[in-house]
Amino acid sequence: MLYVHSSPRALCPHIEWAAGGALDRAVNFQWVEQPVLKGSMRTEFYWEGVQGTGAALASALRGWEHLRFEVTEDATPGSDGGRWLHTPDLGIFFAQTDTVGNVVIPEDRIRYAMEIAGSDAFELHRELRLALGQAWDDELEAFRHASDTNQVVWLHKVG
Repeated sequence: MLYVHSSPRALCPHIEWAAGGALDRAVNFQWVEQPVLKGSMRTEFYWEGVQGTGAALASALRGWEHLRFEVTEDATPGSDGGRWLHTPDLGIFFAQTDTVGNVVIPEDRIRYAMEIAGSDAFELHRELRLALGQAWDDELEAFRHASDTNQVVWLHKVG
């Protein structure tokens, strides 16, 4: 799946062109208003392709200012899946996924987190959240649920 969570309206045709290049075919997305960010658009697009197409798709879209997206590539027999998340502030994040879509953290990454953290449980927690891409998930969460059927409620702290 390709989820474009927010894109400036003027960028939409360029995103279709870039995605079409990565998928090696022309694509036309159904864009709708993104209620979380006034003036932006969102779309979801199911794609099929050979293993590695998700990486090509994410590479074609990464780095564009004001663009929030995620790409998922399902695992296949003999190949892991992948998940790419992108936000303007955080850049791109990649995680390997298993056959049911769970993020897989490699052994070396866990060992690194343990080495950095030492006996500090808070630091270990921070390192594991980083390995899971929690900051990207946190930033994208409101955008994921903002559709015609889900109303976003913004709570503001009034001082």
